[in-house]
Amino acid sequence: MVFPPFDPAPPRFRSRRFKAIPVRTLLPNLITLLALCAGLTAIRLAVESRLELALAAIVFAALLDGIDGRVARMLKGTSRFGAELDSLADFVNFGVAPALILYFWGLHEIKSAGWIAAMVFAICTALRLARFNVMIDDPNKPAWAGNFFTGIPAPAGAITVLLPIYLYFLGVSDGLVTVWATFIYTLAIALLMVSRLPVFSGKRVGKRVPPELVLPVFVTVAVFFALLISYPWAVLTVGTFVYLGCLPLGWLSYREYQRKDKAAAAAALEGAAAPASESPLSPDHTGVERDGDRPARLN
Repeated sequence: MVFPPFDPAPPRFRSRRFKAIPVRTLLPNLITLLALCAGLTAIRLAVESRLELALAAIVFAALLDGIDGRVARMLKGTSRFGAELDSLADFVNFGVAPALILYFWGLHEIKSAGWIAAMVFAICTALRLARFNVMIDDPNKPAWAGNFFTGIPAPAGAITVLLPIYLYFLGVSDGLVTVWATFIYTLAIALLMVSRLPVFSGKRVGKRVPPELVLPVFVTVAVFFALLISYPWAVLTVGTFVYLGCLPLGWLSYREYQRKDKAAAAAALEGAAAPASESPLSPDHTGVERDGDRPARLN
């Protein structure tokens, strides 16, 4: 047939159906978005000079950031989208917002120098988050390395860098000397965030609670939040000093893990070398061969 028949009607394309997304995948992302809303609100409150509420929003965002990953792992709702969203939210909540709060509070009094300190802190937060995303899939990382962060994590850096404002609310003067001390302190925390200092993460702590400790844990958490609400600046100040004081302990623990790894590797090498030295090809255990014991074709 020269001209085969054809159907004049256009082909029908079946609409693509997307699978329904389970709620367990959405819940961690909703928590991350709620934390992002808290961070953006903290910026607005800082512009309006409502520093108490701005700091409360940062603390609230840090608490939400501490549970969204755990909720995702418990519900088996982890995703690449959630990881990227978490990093972007962390940059705003713990990089941009604390830097602007410090600038509007006192760093603006030293003009460009104060803005440089705030900007360096925000940039270091972005660099620290980018490095974390790159190193998280390192196949050469030992199993125990999951107990440590490299540098101060972003939420802890945000809570820590706001220490001068906590002290201000406790009655410390906010004069020019305090502002310059805040300038140096902000740069120091920023450098610690991008440093190679091993910091204990605590990610593998608290997955199981013994039955006899359930009630004490409930009481401890309730007392902590009661103190945080009743005496926020004192609790945050003490917590910041305790956290900074524990940084050397994380470094010492990391070095101890490294020492154990080196000792285990040395023992493995010695165990591999011992059978070779006692090979049956050797005529004796002294390692010295006599000419009389060797075959004529080798003499």
